Amino acid sequence: MPSGVHQLEVDLPIRNTWSFISNIANWATLVPGYVEHEILNERQSTWTFRGDAGLVHKTVCLKIDIQEWVEPARISFTLKGLNENFSGDGYFHAEELTNSTVKMTGYLHITAKGLIGPMVNTMLRTMLPRTTKDFTEAVVRKMQRAEAVAR
Repeated sequence: MPSGVHQLEVDLPIRNTWSFISNIANWATLVPGYVEHEILNERQSTWTFRGDAGLVHKTVCLKIDIQEWVEPARISFTLKGLNENFSGDGYFHAEELTNSTVKMTGYLHITAKGLIGPMVNTMLRTMLPRTTKDFTEAVVRKMQRAEAVAR
């Protein structure tokens, strides 16, 4: 099961992290290889990004469905390939450590299906931990920049 998880401490109150992650438009652009996204409704969006795996370059389109918003700490979603045969899920979770610090966790799981699924899953097992780390850190950096501007 190809997946990645990344955690880091963030010097922001939990209400500020929730304000940011509860709006998908704040972080959709931060997916590595981002090309574009479209908000379909409050719970659904499509994302397009370019993935590179060695000599293989693919433009991938995903449909993202928000499964839950648990204020102030968690947003989870499922994803389905629109032009490729894969599915998965992910979440952001903020755990309050102090009044001004949270532990932010980003998680992403993707499974490829079909004839070439086993080969793609082997590549995903290598790539997803790094992608999840890069994505989670990009979300935290943007969240911190937004907070600094607001002050």
